[in-house]
Amino acid sequence: MTDASRPGRSPRTILLLILALTLGSMGLAGVLRFSGWRPASLQNKGELLNPYVDLRDHALTLTAGGVYRWQDSPRTWRIVVMPEQCDGVRRAECVRLLVTLDKVWRLLGPQAGRVHVVWAGALPIATEGMPEVRAIHPDARLRAALAAPAEGRGDPVWLIDPYGFVVMRYPSGFDPAGLRSDLARLLKVN
Repeated sequence: MTDASRPGRSPRTILLLILALTLGSMGLAGVLRFSGWRPASLQNKGELLNPYVDLRDHALTLTAGGVYRWQDSPRTWRIVVMPEQCDGVRRAECVRLLVTLDKVWRLLGPQAGRVHVVWAGALPIATEGMPEVRAIHPDARLRAALAAPAEGRGDPVWLIDPYGFVVMRYPSGFDPAGLRSDLARLLKVN
């Protein structure tokens, strides 16, 4: 039996099938892309700000003395917290938030050296074992720049890129794993 006499698909049918599969997969990818669908692993856990808040010319004063500038540490991301108050009943919440941010920092592993936690105001606990924490004096201009919409009690956390732009916001009670995954992804890129 020769190839021509063997029953089956003709080369033209096979070519059309390959073409249909190729164009069909491209069409499906286009529909998913333009419908806004993204894989869960690529979605931000925090709220991406648009437009970004520009803090490049805003120098902060460290509580230990000196000035904290955004561009003094190149390639360094900042996690900024501006709690309303950390005394009395709220002290326990502030301690919990600071300990959570320390865990996020430690889970970044070798990349942790490229992240600072900037805490505005008095620290609720001693931070000798937390090298990433930079305590700054509360600043009305910074507080105004980071004004958040009221979403209930608590303090939001802000993520600032190495150049001094506020790029993401995490509401009070955020999932620390989400902050860590967003930060880990950003540290790989920049």
